[in-house]
Amino acid sequence: MDGYIIKPMEREEEMNGKGYVHYKSWHETYTGLVDAGYMERHTLEKCVKIAHKWPDNILVAKDGEKVVGFVGYGPYRDDTLPAHGEVFALYVLAAYHGKRIGYELMNAAFQALSDYQKIAVWVLKGNDKAIRFYKRYGFHFDGVEAEILLGTTNTELRMIYERS
Repeated sequence: MDGYIIKPMEREEEMNGKGYVHYKSWHETYTGLVDAGYMERHTLEKCVKIAHKWPDNILVAKDGEKVVGFVGYGPYRDDTLPAHGEVFALYVLAAYHGKRIGYELMNAAFQALSDYQKIAVWVLKGNDKAIRFYKRYGFHFDGVEAEILLGTTNTELRMIYERS
């Protein structure tokens, strides 16, 4: 992770950078997995607006002043898993894959979620690279699936990490 820092997203430039990573990573990751019409509507402007609207519990990875990845985390979003934390989003620009940035972002999120014994993450079915990453990190499938509408119906798979 030489030369990279991970920090809370605070400044406008970081929010704009997070928005760009969100936009670019979606197109790098989900093209071919998600409906093309939906992908066309997943614009840079929309992602930047989201970054400004929800700045809390976001850590960014920076290469100098450039945001190259981010992670969003917090308590699990509904009451089906009480006392669980959740990683809501983890994205790193493809040009930065293989540099352990995803692991460092996950480590930082886990530190922020230190009050939780178990942490959940949802991954899109067919996103094999992300599934391999989460498995290497220690997550396992718990058998729960959810249908989500991304232009067409897609399936998300839930994975759980249990601290030892």
